[in-house]
Amino acid sequence: MYYNKQIQLARRLLDQRYATAITIEQLSHEVALSPYYLIRLFHRIYKQTPHQYLIRVRITKAKDLLINSNLSITEICADVGFESLGSFSTLFRKIVGISPSAYRHSSQTIRQSVYIPLCTCLLHGISDTLEP
Repeated sequence: MYYNKQIQLARRLLDQRYATAITIEQLSHEVALSPYYLIRLFHRIYKQTPHQYLIRVRITKAKDLLINSNLSITEICADVGFESLGSFSTLFRKIVGISPSAYRHSSQTIRQSVYIPLCTCLLHGISDTLEP
């Protein structure tokens, strides 16, 4: 269907531009649909609005940065496209269940305590040394 390609394009644009401010009007203009029709079709296909999808993408990227970088939470907030540390922290807690700092702390604790038996490493070709 023609509209499915436009909705897929909208999703790709959100995936690519998650770190920038993008309005539904801009997105709808780029995919040549009215804002209301875009929201309705996007929700029908992905079971969430474009805004909800964008927030989830940003939170997913933030989770990755919290685990794999030494950036401050404020820097991560800005890097993933949030304009307010308060809204970032609130949405992060709502979606993930814990604060960004607690998430970072718990992921570091888990990473330090991961144990993979040597037999499993050999079976799956995983290096038996700890590499960061």
